[in-house]
Amino acid sequence: MTNPRFETVAVLGAGTMGAGIAQVCAQAGSSVILQDVTDELAQKGLSRVRDFLQKGVEKGKVTVQQRDDVLARITTTTDRVRACRTADLVVEAVPEKLEIKNGLFREIGAVVAPACVLASNTSSLSLGKVFAGVVGPERCIGMHFFNPVPLMALLELVRTAATSQATIDAATEFGKQLGKEPILVKDSPGFASSRLGVCLGLEAIRMLEGGVASAEDIDKAMVLGYGHPMGPLRLTDLVGLDVRLAIADYLAKELSNPGFKVPELMRKMVAEGKLGKKTGQGFYRW
Repeated sequence: MTNPRFETVAVLGAGTMGAGIAQVCAQAGSSVILQDVTDELAQKGLSRVRDFLQKGVEKGKVTVQQRDDVLARITTTTDRVRACRTADLVVEAVPEKLEIKNGLFREIGAVVAPACVLASNTSSLSLGKVFAGVVGPERCIGMHFFNPVPLMALLELVRTAATSQATIDAATEFGKQLGKEPILVKDSPGFASSRLGVCLGLEAIRMLEGGVASAEDIDKAMVLGYGHPMGPLRLTDLVGLDVRLAIADYLAKELSNPGFKVPELMRKMVAEGKLGKKTGQGFYRW
């Protein structure tokens, strides 16, 4: 194993995405500090990593030693400042609320080392606003991972007007060490992935709403006809209808594009708590 570009990584937020990011960083050889607001949430994130690795052991894809080595590189804490103080890279994976992310980076930007790279996992929010007022804007970058993080190859790097080439190069190198294929896009609403993916998902929902075809057949059209690994409705279930609704509302406002207008069927399902895989019911039963 080569020495990781970032020896110590702090991951803020131990949910599904945060746990996955912590896992791939530890697999690359980094020491990882996984932080959340309560010990229960932080430990739940660590359990996600343990369960994922154990499934790999059972399938013969991960050795017991590899599992144990990865877990040994991850520690948990509830102290955000402590988690970040000695980090070479900080990746936030907290809820998609601008005020939360900006407040977080304003706080930690003042306590981390000057060379520490600050990265946001946001899937659509303006990084210029996420990093507004943060000390050292040249070291700030978007590192948008995809779910499930250990399996998905894409890493979307997003540069702001202030991001330095050194930061881009460091993030790109580390992304490759994580086994990812980095792409670079500029800070714009929805970047490349969310802007295209959400637009397709919304149109699929409108087709379902209009009775064009069943959810299964709409998805099958994209899987078999266009080679997509997963149909847009099943993917929306996986991401979460509430998450995609929030992104769509944001993009509709930022881009003034009617293609991002949320279908009433989607709003109705979210209001009823049918959010997809995480609730057991969306366009499919899980």
